[in-house]
Amino acid sequence: MKKTLIFSLFSLVAVLISCGGGSKSSAAGGGEQVKSMVPDPENYDPKRGEGKWTAETLVLTDKLDEAMAKEGEATASVKCNSCHKYTEEKLVGPGWKNVTKRRAGEWILNFITNPDPMIDKDPEAQAMLELCLVRMPNQSLNDDQARKIFEFMRKNDGLK
Repeated sequence: MKKTLIFSLFSLVAVLISCGGGSKSSAAGGGEQVKSMVPDPENYDPKRGEGKWTAETLVLTDKLDEAMAKEGEATASVKCNSCHKYTEEKLVGPGWKNVTKRRAGEWILNFITNPDPMIDKDPEAQAMLELCLVRMPNQSLNDDQARKIFEFMRKNDGLK
């Protein structure tokens, strides 16, 4: 009887601890998320997205950098292949075929280095989320890795 009472009290305490405080933090987090879902039309550029990449910082040539593309493919095989195919076919996320023809380079780089604010603000990213039903995780890519993945995307789209 004493063991049953102790077990019951322990179970009650465990349930209270695991459930306690959850509504307070989720309510605060939910309010912030709803607020950030509304783009600021004066500061948000849907052509380049949310992040530090701009047309000025992304200097592209008409010729592919094969070494960068090769390194980008290696990084993509580790960080991206579980969700993306290099064809038009959707896996978890959309296929990469012709992505560099559909989107500006700075938009792509801002999205792969800064997905959360992009998903919160960008109508195109939100449409992809509705289609794919899974938020793109932040892969913590540095600028060099992201640029090399982008060069591989250009190669995948036929740039020589």
